[in-house]
Amino acid sequence: MTYKYLSLFILVFNLSLFSAQTLERTLEIKVKALDSLMQTNNPNILNLLAKDVSFGHSNGWIQNIDDFKKDIISKKIDYKSVKQTALKEFKTYKKTASIRRIVHVIGTYKSYDFTMDLSVLEIWIKKAGDWKLWSRQSVEIKN
Repeated sequence: MTYKYLSLFILVFNLSLFSAQTLERTLEIKVKALDSLMQTNNPNILNLLAKDVSFGHSNGWIQNIDDFKKDIISKKIDYKSVKQTALKEFKTYKKTASIRRIVHVIGTYKSYDFTMDLSVLEIWIKKAGDWKLWSRQSVEIKN
């Protein structure tokens, strides 16, 4: 009898580990897609965003989805490179994920070139079975 319960416990424990690893892998793929699409100024990035997404930029500028859509199409910010250099935190609660990471960014804003390291906090939410970026706040890391 005890063996049955132990086997059941091990099975449930392994399934929960597998589920957590799958969730982390799914979000890792979404984050990599976000960086890749941002780097190429690809309008398909909009498919990764919640309709009420909010972007807080390192200069204090805040964008909603309409602002972001307009700026990605016009290439107001032209990203040349968006590379994650560190994953600092990954937490989930129900249908919400909080991801803190360091990102090295190279690009052009209007006619000004920039290179910076950003500390980024992203909040992803699961809607209709799919993870969408709901909020993103970045802060420049001064060296």
